[in-house]
Amino acid sequence: MRSFPGASLVVAAALALATFSSVGCGKFSQLKGAKSIKAAHAAYQQQDYKKAAELYEETLQADPNNFPEAYFFLGNCYDNLWKPSKKGEADNDALLDKAVQNYELAASKLMATNDQKKKDLGKLSLQYLVSAYAADKLNDPAKAEPVVQRMIQLEPSDPANYFVLAKIYTDAGVYDEAEKVYLMAKQARPNDPTVYKQLAAYYNSQGRFDKTIDALEQGAAKDPNNPEAYHTIASYYWDETTRDTHLREAEKKDYVLKGIAAADRALQIKPDYVEALVFKGLLLRLEANLEKDVKKQQELLKEANSLRDKAEELRKKKVAGV
Repeated sequence: MRSFPGASLVVAAALALATFSSVGCGKFSQLKGAKSIKAAHAAYQQQDYKKAAELYEETLQADPNNFPEAYFFLGNCYDNLWKPSKKGEADNDALLDKAVQNYELAASKLMATNDQKKKDLGKLSLQYLVSAYAADKLNDPAKAEPVVQRMIQLEPSDPANYFVLAKIYTDAGVYDEAEKVYLMAKQARPNDPTVYKQLAAYYNSQGRFDKTIDALEQGAAKDPNNPEAYHTIASYYWDETTRDTHLREAEKKDYVLKGIAAADRALQIKPDYVEALVFKGLLLRLEANLEKDVKKQQELLKEANSLRDKAEELRKKKVAGV
């Protein structure tokens, strides 16, 4: 099965649910469906997707109403049977078409139930449907877009869905819309530091460094006791100073000093933060390169070497379990 956050727990619950819900069924079709879905789940867990698909098909032929979760598993079987190396071959591509059809049916039927476990599986069906439309599969962002919009409507406070939609727009080159969606995520979860990191990464990819830092600083303000937030700011300053060849010397020095200040903030919170020690040392070396005073330059390099040695000592202690 393709990997998604939380997917294994949802699927495991659904596997148990399908077998349990069959107990007490009196009708022949229900009993037949219960028997075949139990066998299908066993084959699925063994990753025998071809056999499992046949058994899920039998389940739905026998009883299409009482086992709506079978649509998800059937779709996922076809999804796993599809081979990227055979993309373009009719028989192989047909498997992905079947996967999409069943994910759509699963979402429709499972989301209409009152069972929370089945609803969760319905949401997962939408995630897998979006994945099927991705560039490495069907490459159809126009069809993925309304699915993600629906996911946002179902869970407007979940930032992950906004990130997926923003990526669709970014990949399509519709950058204004991508920015709007990131800002919608920020509005939906204003206290979630992850939103600000994603927004910063987007701005950085667009070469908008001032907005990148602004987003990171807003995120750090929401989580002031998290040293990683300040270390991230320091690393972005280092990256920009080393990467942007158009920066004037005064701008470089300004960025370096701001990066060092961010690294210091991280180390105030966590003095043994190895990554922050490393980046502060790197930033000090950049400052030394910009320094005209030889004595000051040597002092900066000495401090950088000291930080490097401290970081290495901490690494060795961690490896040794001290």
